[in-house]
Amino acid sequence: MNQLILGDNLEIMRKMDSESIDLIYLDPPFFSNRNYEVIWGDKGEVRSFEDRWSGGVDHYIAWLKERVAEMHRLLKPTGSIYLHCDWHADAYIRVFILDKLFGENNFRNKITWKRATTHNDSKQGAKHFGRVCDYIFLYNKDYRLAKFNTIFEDYTKEYIEASYNKIDSKTGQHFKASDLSAAKPGGDTYYEWNGKFPPKNRYWAYSKDNMQKFEDEGRIYYSTTGKPYLKHFIEDMPGVSIDDLWLNCNFKTKSERIGYPTQKPEALMTRVIKSASNEGDTVFDPFVGGGTTVVVADKLKRNWIGIDQSVQAVKVSEMRLNNEQNLFSAPFSVTLHRYDYDTLRYKDAFEFEKFIVEQFGGLANIKQRSDLGLDGKTREGIPIQVKRSDNIGRNVIDNFHSALMRYDKALYERNKADSLPIGFIIAFSFGKGAVQEVARLKNEENVTIKLVNVEDIIPIAKKPRLTVKINDLDSPSNKRGSGGVSLREIEFIAIGESDAGVEFYSWDFEYNEEEKKFKASIMIDKEGRQQHKFKPGTHSIAVKAVDNEGLEAIEVVKVKVNGVVERG
Repeated sequence: MNQLILGDNLEIMRKMDSESIDLIYLDPPFFSNRNYEVIWGDKGEVRSFEDRWSGGVDHYIAWLKERVAEMHRLLKPTGSIYLHCDWHADAYIRVFILDKLFGENNFRNKITWKRATTHNDSKQGAKHFGRVCDYIFLYNKDYRLAKFNTIFEDYTKEYIEASYNKIDSKTGQHFKASDLSAAKPGGDTYYEWNGKFPPKNRYWAYSKDNMQKFEDEGRIYYSTTGKPYLKHFIEDMPGVSIDDLWLNCNFKTKSERIGYPTQKPEALMTRVIKSASNEGDTVFDPFVGGGTTVVVADKLKRNWIGIDQSVQAVKVSEMRLNNEQNLFSAPFSVTLHRYDYDTLRYKDAFEFEKFIVEQFGGLANIKQRSDLGLDGKTREGIPIQVKRSDNIGRNVIDNFHSALMRYDKALYERNKADSLPIGFIIAFSFGKGAVQEVARLKNEENVTIKLVNVEDIIPIAKKPRLTVKINDLDSPSNKRGSGGVSLREIEFIAIGESDAGVEFYSWDFEYNEEEKKFKASIMIDKEGRQQHKFKPGTHSIAVKAVDNEGLEAIEVVKVKVNGVVERG
C-alpha cells in the first residue's frame, strides 16, 4: 500500500524489506550551515537539524552515508537512486558516499538542474557569479540490469520552422528531408532508382524493396534534379532526447506552489520518475518534504512510500494527495507517532482489523466470512480476534473459546498442554466480566487467553479541539466580482487546543459536504486567521487544526451572504 510515514527515516528503513524498491529520489537537507534549513519549524525537524549539525562536514557526510547505505540495501538490482544536492557538499557526497556504496562503475550522470531563481547575494557584495543550479547524481544498483527510459522534449518552435520547413502536397504535413544515399554498401544497395544510380562512390541507404515501400507510403521527396530524399514527418518524431543539463523543469503555474521554500516542481519529478521506473513500480522518497515526489508518483500510477521527520511535511503531503485523488486513484495510508481514538474506534471494521493485527505483528485474515470470528493469527499460528469496541464483556470470551476449539482442536490442545496462549483478543478496553472469565479459565482449566488493549499496540491520543469565530468585515462591498456581483468580505478565526500543541491550520473555502472531502485552498496557516470574499448565497467552509502529533480536528462552518452575513 502507498504510505506516508512520520518518523526518522533511518529507523523506518531498517524495518523495510531488502530489494523492495525500484526508484529512490532523495532531496536531503543541504550542507549549507544556515538556519534557514529549518523550514517547517516543528519539533521533529528541529531535532533532526540539531543531530545533523552536531559536527562539521564530516559529521554531515556520516549522517547521510548511514542512510544511503540502507537505501542501497532497499533497491532492487534493477533499481536506481537520484540524490539531489547543491555545491556545498556535492564532491563529498559523490566521493565518500555514492562511489563507496554503489561503486564508481554504477555512476551514470551528474545532472545539472537550473532553478527558476538565483541565489546570488550580489546586493550584499558577493564576489561570485549567481548560483542558479542544483546537482542530481544518478547511480544504478547494477548498471547492467538497471531500467532506463529515454525522455524526450518537444522541439522548439524555432527548430521546427528551420528544420521541418517543407510541406507535403497531399497531406499538408510538415517534414524534413534526409539524404537517401550512404557512403558504405550494405547488401542490395546499388541499383537504378527513378532513372538514377547513387552519386559517385556512394550507395543507396536502403534496399530496393525498402525504397519501394517508402515510395508506396508517399515518404520520398524528389528535388528539382530528381534526387530522392526520405521524408521525416514532425508527427512521427518523438522530440529531442534530453541530456544532463535540465533547463525546463520549473513550476508551470503559481497554483502549483504550496509555500514550501525548497519545494521541487512536478515537471522535475516527472522526468526523474519516468526515466527510471514503469507503471506499478515502487518509488521511495525518504525526505518527503513538500510531497512532490509522492504526488507525481501517484499521478504516474507508481506505488510509493514517503517518510519525513516533520509532522507538517507529512500532513501537507497528505493534503496534496487528497487534492489530486479521484475515483481511479490508489488508496494510501498515513502512519503517525500517535493515533486518534475516534478515527480508529469508528474506522471501517475490516480495515481496522487488518491494520491492528499487522501492527501487533500478526497476519490478517483475508476472508471476511466463515472465519469463526477470527481476524488473524500470530506468526506462530495462534488465532487473533479483534473487537472494535470498549468494555468487552464475558460473552465475547465464551464465544472466542468455543470458536478456538472448533477452529483447530489439535492446536488448541497443544497450546493448552504447553501452557501457551490459545488465542489473543484485541479491543479498546475490557469489562470486569471478561477479565474474571479469563482468570477463571487460566486457574481452573489451564486455558490461557490473552487480552490486549489497542493502546498496548499503538499509542493513542485525543485529537485537537477546535472552534471557529466569524466576523463580517464590511457592509455589502462596493467591490464587484465577475459579472458585477457584489462581494462580501468575512474573517474567520480558528481556535485550536491540543496537549501536543497546534502546529498549523488548513482551509477549504469550497467544502463539499456531500462528498465529505477536504481539499485545501490554503494548506499552511500558522495563525488560524483568514479573510475571504464571497458572492451572495450559502457557502460551506472547512478548517483543520493539525497538532504536533499529526492528529487533526475539522470544523465546518456555513455562512449565508445576502445583504448581511448569517452563520448556518
